[in-house]
Amino acid sequence: MAEGAERPVAQNRKARHNFFIEESLEAGLVLTGTEVKSLRQGRASIGEAYAGEDSGELCLLNANIPRYDAASRFNHDPKRPRKLLLHARERNRLLGLVRREGYTLVPLRLYFNSRGIAKVELGLARGKRKIDKRETEKKRDWQREKARLIRERS
Repeated sequence: MAEGAERPVAQNRKARHNFFIEESLEAGLVLTGTEVKSLRQGRASIGEAYAGEDSGELCLLNANIPRYDAASRFNHDPKRPRKLLLHARERNRLLGLVRREGYTLVPLRLYFNSRGIAKVELGLARGKRKIDKRETEKKRDWQREKARLIRERS
């Protein structure tokens, strides 16, 4: 598969509406076998998930990967914290930004890369206020209207 051609398992569509995404980065996930099988079935939800600190490590919190039906007693907890795999320098930089400057790490999408490894795209985000959301909506409406006018003229 080509770069960027990965089919997302889960997307957080509201993230760009609720946050200003200033930077995005890719991180690996530490998963159990039943979690990977459940993800391959396309069953995951990252709508209310975020990345935060858990005992000094960066973890994906509140992400829901449902239980794998074919597994018996070896199943996983659907909302357990999942460790994110990043370089130490990158992890420390992100933790510093989250602690000091009020940024949030929001998962934008969960996917399998070309090698079949589960990855999560994280966005370094600042929250939007209601007025910012309205401004974004006005710009989007104007772009749509402008495109329609140009299409009608030609």
